[in-house]
Amino acid sequence: MNKKITSQKVDIVISGAGVVGMTLACILADHGLEIALIDPLNVEASLNDEFDGRSYAISYAPYMMLKTAGLWDKIGTEAQPINEIHVTDGESPVFLHFDQKELGDGPLGQMVEVRHIRSGLYKAIIKQKNIHLFSSDQIVSSQTCPGHVEIDLKSGKKLNASLLIGAEGRGSTLRQQKDINIRVWDYKQTGIVTTVEHELDHQGIAHEKFFPSGPFAILPLKNNHSSIVWCEPPQRAETIMALSERAFNAELAKKFGTFLGNVKSLGKRWSYPLTMQLADEYIAERFCLIGDAVHGIHPIAGQGFNLGLRDIAALSEILVDAHRLGGDIGSELVLERYVRWRRTDNNILALGMDGLTRLFSNDNPIIRFGRRAGLAIVEEAPVLKKFFMRHARGTVGKLPKLLRGEPL
Repeated sequence: MNKKITSQKVDIVISGAGVVGMTLACILADHGLEIALIDPLNVEASLNDEFDGRSYAISYAPYMMLKTAGLWDKIGTEAQPINEIHVTDGESPVFLHFDQKELGDGPLGQMVEVRHIRSGLYKAIIKQKNIHLFSSDQIVSSQTCPGHVEIDLKSGKKLNASLLIGAEGRGSTLRQQKDINIRVWDYKQTGIVTTVEHELDHQGIAHEKFFPSGPFAILPLKNNHSSIVWCEPPQRAETIMALSERAFNAELAKKFGTFLGNVKSLGKRWSYPLTMQLADEYIAERFCLIGDAVHGIHPIAGQGFNLGLRDIAALSEILVDAHRLGGDIGSELVLERYVRWRRTDNNILALGMDGLTRLFSNDNPIIRFGRRAGLAIVEEAPVLKKFFMRHARGTVGKLPKLLRGEPL
């Protein structure tokens, strides 16, 4: 549904009504900024269970941000806390175990199905008078003028804003229109995603098993369900995706093991090619990128959505501060603050995930021995374990207010 805009002028236009675009729109609108949110899809029609079978692991600091912003009650009603994380290298007896009790201040994260996040955010958007949703529409051109940007939509509507934000995901058309290059690394892996049901209680424990063909993650959901991210080379993944339900469950059981009893897929499967990509630039004149449009990483540690939420926390703080002071929210000075705050953090985490993927996705005996020794060393070093747990929770570094649980 579209809300009728009486004036062509808004403060900010956000292209992309995915989970990142909708979250940013909600936070900015709550602080008095008028937002136009545009998406080529029929957003309401995309809320069905068949649209996206993924689940996101939301780290502790982004969880605090969503709670502080008043969004957690809308998206987290079916959330499953992650109490522990168990990491193994294949079938090796060596493991690394993270337990929330070692930090003592709440879960390591929360697992939420994407369908619940999208549905909750959509309900928040349609109730927000400062958000004008242009569903089944898209930007065909934009022209930067002194003090504003003029935007033409496919529907024929025209918008005038101080800032244009690209939240369109990895294939961002605005990024291409702005001639911003990206660097892409192909892992030659495909991620198979499905939800499974198992006999025994997972007790809120997430499992990450590393195999030469790619990682296999078991991520706890409500009611003896878990989300599976199963990474394989593309040809093998294509074969697995084509299996009958019975054959798929047989292959799944081999990979899964018996520690949660009998396991079966709940039917629907999705697959995604796995790459890493980083944009050379975050901003152009009166324009900035956010979320997967600027950085896409391997799901090896479930940090992709968290990076987008960290972008939102920084950008919303900068824009709200500038708005309160009567400044130009689309100026280069304002946008450069966002770049300085986010580029290093994003690059470090992206390259760190890339290193982990390359370290564990091979069967070189020397590397295998070294990584297993590394897991054993970290497991026996409490200070080192707490350091890695704090990084996984997103509580390290110069955090924006929302990530600290403080209102803007």
